[in-house]
Amino acid sequence: MMNTSNIPSYLHITEEGPREGFQIEPGPIATADKIRLINALSETGLTTIQVCSFVSERLVPGWADADDVVSALIKPDKVDYVALWFNARGLARAMNHADTLTLSGTIHTVASEAFCVSNLNRTLAENNAAMRLQTKAHQDNGLAIKKISVMAAFGCNFSGDVPVADVLRAVSDGMDIAHEASESIREIALADTMGWANPTLIQKVVGAVKDAWSDIPVRLHLHDTRGLGIANAYAGMCMGVDRFDTTVGGLGGCPFAAKRSNGNNPQRALPPGNIATEELVLLASEMGVETGVDIDALIDVGRQAESIVGHSLPSAALRGGSLSSYRRALTN
Repeated sequence: MMNTSNIPSYLHITEEGPREGFQIEPGPIATADKIRLINALSETGLTTIQVCSFVSERLVPGWADADDVVSALIKPDKVDYVALWFNARGLARAMNHADTLTLSGTIHTVASEAFCVSNLNRTLAENNAAMRLQTKAHQDNGLAIKKISVMAAFGCNFSGDVPVADVLRAVSDGMDIAHEASESIREIALADTMGWANPTLIQKVVGAVKDAWSDIPVRLHLHDTRGLGIANAYAGMCMGVDRFDTTVGGLGGCPFAAKRSNGNNPQRALPPGNIATEELVLLASEMGVETGVDIDALIDVGRQAESIVGHSLPSAALRGGSLSSYRRALTN
């Protein structure tokens, strides 16, 4: 049984819909539509929005216009715009937008070597070496290294179940890199990159990480691949997790997570991406947990996102709406 006594009073949500969603949509999605969605999200009460990724235009053509999008944004007060990058070129592009973006460094580690090779085209040892170089590059640009992010922390389409020991090893590798650079890690992010998690596994992995690094908050990046995303979020909340990555409407998914055949073709279409922001906000609000987000405004933005991508999104909250709207109607 879940221990509800640890449920936090407030959730810190990072909205990743623009970056996650537009990297995987077949598109093309117009630059103006990306800007329009980000502007709308910034008016819902969300305080952190991941607006783009500075990555290879060949591998992720959906974000070939990242510089154009960020250049056109006007950052509202009390909203942080953040971005993703994996190498020196991406960092240099991000630094060109330091007036708009809130920039800090992340050490990206991987719990599954098979996924590391597939996603980053390098072994775990090679990735650790790359992270040491990237950490130095961050420091050379005056950026603090605040987070360790562990990909494939709950399972892998390429290697199967991921032992808890491998997750702890991935976090420890990141800690070693940070320690060598005299950096203080303030957050450990665990990513269910391919949707293998379940509530029991969330408790096991989060519990092990918290036992090993009790003074560092845990963030969960959950995918709803098999419909367990919101249940996994609840399990995390029961473990005291108060930081989550989500996407409006359930946009997105990892474009490199599909198991591939010998012919190098995906065996099946990629399933849904992150847990939907409005579903997590709805869960929190019904439990009396604050998020600072206007659920009805967020649902409206989710429907706008559907219009932009030209198809329905997986969020159940977009279909059913919020309960607060029904309560207001009954009261009136």
